[in-house]
Amino acid sequence: MNTSLRLCHLDDISDGDARGFDPLGSGRDSLFVIRDGSELIGYLNACPHRGYEGTSMAWRKDQFLNKAKDRILCGAHGAQFDIRTGECLRGPCPGQSLTPVQLTINEHGDVYLHPTDTGK
Repeated sequence: MNTSLRLCHLDDISDGDARGFDPLGSGRDSLFVIRDGSELIGYLNACPHRGYEGTSMAWRKDQFLNKAKDRILCGAHGAQFDIRTGECLRGPCPGQSLTPVQLTINEHGDVYLHPTDTGK
């Protein structure tokens, strides 16, 4: 993959919510995106605790945030992360962070992933 990959339209993610994506067709959401107004923040869907690469952080499809929607919550072990930085704030992985992905939004509201940042 040498070009950016379209994930969705900005309106496909509600403000204050998150959504998982499977851009490489692996059969599971390998990354997730959080919307804050017109800004998007994306991370690989892998908690740094024990390298849980094959386990989704979502406790249910597209449920990556806690009830207050002010932190990312790993459904596998309860770790909580800062939405903006990906830093572990509570749980079994202090001092570790989620792996960010680079996203852009074009003038039409289409959201693109830059493939060099997918970890693949």
